[in-house]
Amino acid sequence: MSETNQKLYNCPIDFTIELISGKWSMWVLWTLQDATLRFGEIRDKIPGITEKMLIQQLKKFESYNIVSRKVYMEVPPKVEYSLTEHGKSLKPIMLSIQQWGNEHLYIQNFPEKKSYSY
Repeated sequence: MSETNQKLYNCPIDFTIELISGKWSMWVLWTLQDATLRFGEIRDKIPGITEKMLIQQLKKFESYNIVSRKVYMEVPPKVEYSLTEHGKSLKPIMLSIQQWGNEHLYIQNFPEKKSYSY
């Protein structure tokens, strides 16, 4: 169990921020939102993430029952990751964050409004 999973939370906002904050957390969740992927596929879809960091993120989400890890007894080993039903419940939050970013990104970076979809 991770250190953060051992922490007791009294505030749902603190818990949620702890869960989804960090440079890579939302990227991992977003990548898995509609797909079951192998480790290398996840890594390839998230530019700049190291294997160590991806392993840490996946383990964190597994400990919170956000991500499911399925191991197939094959040679070579095959492992697939997907969002659990609990993890899929984060999708509306991710979509809201994306929508907010689409509406406000241009204020910081662009003279005209553009919409991004991944």
